[in-house]
Amino acid sequence: MTHLRSRRRRMLALPAGLALTVSLGFLPTGTATAATAAGSVPAAAVATDGPKLSYVVNTSGGRSTVSSVKKAIAKAGGAIVTSYDQIGVIVVTSQNPEFARTVRKVRGVDSAGATRTAPMAAQSTTDIGAPKVLSDKEVAAATATAAANKAADQDPLEPLQWDLPAIKADKAHEKSLGSRNVTVAVIDTGVDDTHPDIAPNFDRAASVNCVGGKPDTTDGAWRPGTGESPHGTHVAGEIAAAKNGVGVTGVAPGVKVSGIKVSTPAGFFYTEAVVCGFVWAAEHGVDVTNNSYYTDPWYFNCKNDPDQKALVEAVSRATRYAEKKGAVNVAAAGNENYDLASDSITDPSSPNDTTPGDRVIDPSECLDIPTQLPGVVTVASTGAKGLKSSFSNYGLGVVDIAAPGGDSTRLQTPAPPAVSGLILGPLPGGQYGYMAGTSMASPHVAGVAALLKSTHPYASPLVIKALLSLQADDTACPKPYDIDGDGEVDAVCEGGKQYNGFYGAGLVDALAAVRK
Repeated sequence: MTHLRSRRRRMLALPAGLALTVSLGFLPTGTATAATAAGSVPAAAVATDGPKLSYVVNTSGGRSTVSSVKKAIAKAGGAIVTSYDQIGVIVVTSQNPEFARTVRKVRGVDSAGATRTAPMAAQSTTDIGAPKVLSDKEVAAATATAAANKAADQDPLEPLQWDLPAIKADKAHEKSLGSRNVTVAVIDTGVDDTHPDIAPNFDRAASVNCVGGKPDTTDGAWRPGTGESPHGTHVAGEIAAAKNGVGVTGVAPGVKVSGIKVSTPAGFFYTEAVVCGFVWAAEHGVDVTNNSYYTDPWYFNCKNDPDQKALVEAVSRATRYAEKKGAVNVAAAGNENYDLASDSITDPSSPNDTTPGDRVIDPSECLDIPTQLPGVVTVASTGAKGLKSSFSNYGLGVVDIAAPGGDSTRLQTPAPPAVSGLILGPLPGGQYGYMAGTSMASPHVAGVAALLKSTHPYASPLVIKALLSLQADDTACPKPYDIDGDGEVDAVCEGGKQYNGFYGAGLVDALAAVRK
């Protein structure tokens, strides 16, 4: 990760170019107005001198309720950006400091809240540090070595991808590369579909820009702009880089991949964009979504706060809708080495779009979204030695499964010919580079889910998720977990070999996924 919060945390600087990410924020205050029914807000009472913020308004009831709520939104000084009537979520902007408080009192409104704490016109992912870009000389040397070794059916840089054999993807490819009828959507910072390793498998029809909260289908709008994060492109390549004699190979190199851009140029993933992304995926035939970010500006969204409660509800509705339409939602667990099953966590990073400050939260009540939402597959990261990555979040009952996301080469050195403990993948502009984080672990699971869907085309999301867990390689807790060898325990793993807080059901298995 770069400035973006990959898995929505500030990217932490780790050795060998690792990058992590974080998020935080404050909310406008004011006295609640007395609106109690749709349309009851007097226009003359509406202030319009506050900062322009974005809001989500979650409605109850049917479309008639949505219609009446929309009228109340206008009377409360709100401008509707778009409305996802199918899930009862309305995206609004307003300069009325009392907008959310007012609309919460309207009949038919379940919740409403600001999606940011900084004025608009001012994104986040879960990788560690800036990418380590391979030089032309390094690419040429790796290509020459592969040619000299006459590696059987390998792309030139595949020998550097220790992560593929770690989950038996290399063996899986001997049986199946995946089906062209399966699409994985990368909900992220944008995907460079012109990259030679991504272009052959890119699904334009399922790609879009959702940054503003509503779909922008302009050609190429899904690509990262100049200077924007390469995160989404790297993730897309990890999932479905083509096996075409060029560069690297994805976990599922025969499936299609789409780009759903939801992060702002500054690297924030706001709720309205994330909701748009899931709804778009749901309605465009997507089979798997990958989510290597957390939703800004709050690392954890506490349901006892009215604004944060509304954000949890909006994204929850969107993920449920996508799953109902057939998509398996996969998400990164985060990069702070937090125990997400603990009684309390000190979050120093929220809100990350204004002034963060320390707050103690209960992770069972304050959720990192989308990864902690019900039904979403939560992925922890492992390194080249198979241990939990030093940065990876964990937690018994929270983590579902584990996959390679890399780690400092010093802490987990891969076996030759691989030279880096990070994950190699495509970068915009035809380049390749190393990144690490749970952002890189999640796409390995998304890729295996795509292989499962290819093998079992009529399987529901519930069946695919069950197979992911049942087929995972059991991985026992390390005792003790002293990743840096300094004699101090760095994290405590709870549970047995078949299921525990570090690895969930175990390490994802690509070979099992392609067996009938």
